[in-house]
Amino acid sequence: MTPADLSLTVQHAVRRAVDDGALRVDVPPRVKVERARPGGTGEYASSVALSLARPAGRAPLDVAEILQERLRESPGILAVDITGPGFLNFTLRADAGGDLVRAIRDAGAAYGHGTPLAGTVVRFAEVSQGRASVVTEVVLRLLRSQGADASFGGDERIPVRGGEYRPDLLGVDAGRWALLRAANHDRVLDGPPLLVQHERNPLFRVRYAHARVRRLLVNALQLGFAPSYDADVHAPELFGVLGDHPVVLLAAARHRAPDRVARHLEATADALLAFQHTVLPLGDEKPSAAHRSRLALAEAAGTVLAGGLSLLGISAPDQI
Repeated sequence: MTPADLSLTVQHAVRRAVDDGALRVDVPPRVKVERARPGGTGEYASSVALSLARPAGRAPLDVAEILQERLRESPGILAVDITGPGFLNFTLRADAGGDLVRAIRDAGAAYGHGTPLAGTVVRFAEVSQGRASVVTEVVLRLLRSQGADASFGGDERIPVRGGEYRPDLLGVDAGRWALLRAANHDRVLDGPPLLVQHERNPLFRVRYAHARVRRLLVNALQLGFAPSYDADVHAPELFGVLGDHPVVLLAAARHRAPDRVARHLEATADALLAFQHTVLPLGDEKPSAAHRSRLALAEAAGTVLAGGLSLLGISAPDQI
């Protein structure tokens, strides 16, 4: 993990703390990290908790502890210590990128699922209105993916702005995206633009990114190599969104907000599409450990895209 990777990881932790309501601050556009001073703890340090304390209305140590909790399980970080008035000190792990890629490979589409909501019982009221029905169905899946006991048969309702589900006009995938991508209190997305096969269409980008991964795997096989994470890969944005996936699913379940998953899939697709040009050998290049590792990372991104789309009830095509 490079300093740039670590800076992005800490920034993601601040964003998660804000999303969870633990901090009320603007997420900084960049978090400064620097080498720990001789005799200090860990390899890198950041004063981000001190800079956020005043706008958050909290003591620097409180802010540091909030961020520490969200950084401990981050890929690439072995330990997070707090020193002085609220400095965060980081000890990094070796092969953190490989650990994340292998974790996604092993879990498959269930990567990000877990039991943080075990013991939580949720009973929704039966709903028939188009958008409310689709949102409730997806939230049920999200809650169950986090270990909650969630079903119908109760009286909880998710406040949703009206909107009709018209698969007869848009098809199932575009129809569901139109309802789910907008926040529950916002108007549903305009349907026809979601049918356009162009990068301006976020649904197309997400589904195309998955199809692109499948094509990369086929092309690599034709060139005689397969995915295997054997060398470090520099792709902080892609590692960041993949590492965030479990947290996004949990937040979406807790807040009854499928739009968070849709937005995260857009970010994952954008990071993957910016990275995918590096995967295959160019010209007379021979496949190397670097190519195998990049392919493994791309495959992991495709797995996350497929899993997220599945939770939304939207297909992940192998080709477009």
